[in-house]
Amino acid sequence: MFEYFYHEIIRKTVIAFGTLFNGMEIRRLNSSGEVTSEITVPIAYGPTQKFLARLEQSPDLNRPFTITLPRMSFEVVGINYDPRRKTTVTQQFVGQSKTDKTQFKKAYMPVPYDLDFELSIMTKHNDDMLQIIEQILPYFQPSFNLSIDMVESIGEKRDVPMILNSISMSDDYEGDFSTRRALIYTLRFTAKTYLFGPVAADVSKEIIKKVSIGYVAGEATKRPSRDVQYIVEPKATKDYDNIISTKISEDFKIDDSVLSVDDASSISENSYITINTETLYVKSKDGNNLTVERGKYGTPISVHVLGSAVKEISSADNLLIEVGDNFGFDDSYI
Repeated sequence: MFEYFYHEIIRKTVIAFGTLFNGMEIRRLNSSGEVTSEITVPIAYGPTQKFLARLEQSPDLNRPFTITLPRMSFEVVGINYDPRRKTTVTQQFVGQSKTDKTQFKKAYMPVPYDLDFELSIMTKHNDDMLQIIEQILPYFQPSFNLSIDMVESIGEKRDVPMILNSISMSDDYEGDFSTRRALIYTLRFTAKTYLFGPVAADVSKEIIKKVSIGYVAGEATKRPSRDVQYIVEPKATKDYDNIISTKISEDFKIDDSVLSVDDASSISENSYITINTETLYVKSKDGNNLTVERGKYGTPISVHVLGSAVKEISSADNLLIEVGDNFGFDDSYI
C-alpha cells in the first residue's frame, strides 16, 4: 500500500514560520530620546519551558550570564486535519517536471492539514516586549500568507495562511529580589498547509500543436455521414523566449501611435511586439519609427519610458505555448 516519498512539507512550513520572525530588532533610548543600543532578538526552535528552566537552574546573579533576554522560541504543538478544505480524493492534476520541461508528472490532490504553532517571547523589560509585539501584530489581520514550494519536483507552490489565533501573557516574578524576572507573551498561530502524496512517474501529455477542421460528405442521402477534423495553428499572444529586439529611443505616451526605437531592422511589419505589459501591432515602419496599434489582446495601454525593452512575438514564440493552453479543447473528444 505504502511507498517511500518525502516532500519535506512540514519541515518547510516550520522553517518558513521561524524565518518570518527572524531578525527582529528592539531599540533602547535614554532620557533624551537618543538611541543607546539596538538589539537583534534571537529566535530558536524549542519549548518555552526549556528556556525557563535555564533561568531557574542558574540563580547565581554573579555569573557573567545564564541566558540573554530578550529572545524568542517557537514550536509545533499540534497537527490537525481540516475537513473544510477537503477536495475529491480521486481528483488528480498534472504538473510540469522542473528539470525536463517536456515531461509531466501526475499527483493526487493534496490533503489539507493545520499546523499549530506557539511563539513565545521572553523579555526582562516591558518596553522591550511592547516593541516586539507592535512589530508583529499589524501584519496579522488575522492571517499573513507565505508562499512555500510544496513539491519541488513539479514546481508546485502554494500560499499558506499563517493565522494568529490568540495572545496570552504572564509575568514570572515570584520570590525574593535575587529571583530573575521573565516577562512572557505566548502567541498561538495556525498554518493552513497541504500534504501531498507520491508523485507518479513521468506521463505523456502532448500539447495540441495543430488541429484541422474539414467536412467529408457521405453518399447522397438524407443523413449524410461526415468526418470532422480540426486544424488550429497556435499563435502566441505574448513573448515567451524573452529575447529583446531593441529599445525605445524616447518616451512613448498613452496617446502616441508612432514608436521610435534604437534599431527597427529586426522588427517586421504586420507583427506584434510587447513593451512591458502592453502588446502592440506594427502596421508599418519608416526607418526606426514604427506605426502601431495599441493595447492588443486586451493588454492595458501604458506609458513607456526611454530605454524600455521591445520584444517581438515571433514564430519561435508559437512553439513555446505554455502548458495547459489547449485552445479550448479537452483531452478527450466524442
